[in-house]
Amino acid sequence: MKNRDGGAALFQVLSRRRMLQLGLSVGAIAGSIAGARAQKRYPSRPVHVIFGFAAGGSSDVFGRLMCQWLYAKLGEPFLFENRPGANGNIATETVLRAAADGHTLLWCNSANTINATLYHNFDFAPVAGVFRVPHVLEVHPSVPVKTVPEFIAYCKANPGKLDFASGGIGSTQHLAAELFKRMTGIDMRHVPYRGSAPALIDLVSGQVQVMFDLLPASVGYIRAGQLNALAVTGTTRSEALPQLPTMSEFLPGYEVSTWNGVVTPRNTPAEVIGVLNEAITSGLADPTMVARLADFDAKPLPMSPDAFGKFIVDETAKWAEVIKFAGIQAR
Repeated sequence: MKNRDGGAALFQVLSRRRMLQLGLSVGAIAGSIAGARAQKRYPSRPVHVIFGFAAGGSSDVFGRLMCQWLYAKLGEPFLFENRPGANGNIATETVLRAAADGHTLLWCNSANTINATLYHNFDFAPVAGVFRVPHVLEVHPSVPVKTVPEFIAYCKANPGKLDFASGGIGSTQHLAAELFKRMTGIDMRHVPYRGSAPALIDLVSGQVQVMFDLLPASVGYIRAGQLNALAVTGTTRSEALPQLPTMSEFLPGYEVSTWNGVVTPRNTPAEVIGVLNEAITSGLADPTMVARLADFDAKPLPMSPDAFGKFIVDETAKWAEVIKFAGIQAR
């Protein structure tokens, strides 16, 4: 009896010990699973968002705002980094060589789809569209026109007389004018500058007569009467200058915007792209972010990864045709 009782007590001690060990094992396994999940959670460390142009301007300002939003949303810092040079190609090459894990992103824009024809293919995985900003056809007051039809008629009556400025060969401003020339059959001479700011200064002073500039950069000169705006190049009229018609009201199918979006190296996991797309899209619906975009006369461009990928393909094809028409070559 004594041995039986002692055996029972020993069995109870061993059972409790075994259960404790089993509990510890289960806890260790659960901890390992949680640790593995934590390691796979995205993002697991700071994310670098590379932009191929200098600081300043709507792309840079809103890129940094979006990074703040993503930090708050996803819990890891999103670091916006300017890597200017070679019309955005330095930044593009940096991200092309990065690991396909979503921790290095390219803040891309219209220049990338233009460069796809001039330099190399734009071989990335699309993540999300962010916003688009229209351009404006504007002329120096010395040009005796007030409307797009008058401008076309004047150019046809004076072939090669007017000079149009741009921020450089192959810039969106340059190709916006070349697309206009292609669709109307007019002739103007291109005067490229090293950046849109000096081009705009010479337009205001009358050194050149025409420019397809970003609307936010020119709106102050337009309101002051220093430049005459003829039309905006987006799909809808501008809230900043609602009296201005769109170019498509005179030239159906004409549309030019400087757009921004996010891409990542090919083979980035679909789950990571999905997390980023959802976070960016939710940011574009936030009233504060929408209001900030409105300050630049910009419109949100929310898209699924597939839709954004198609958008990039369509933009690349459009600019490839214009580049061929104008005979533009990489320099």
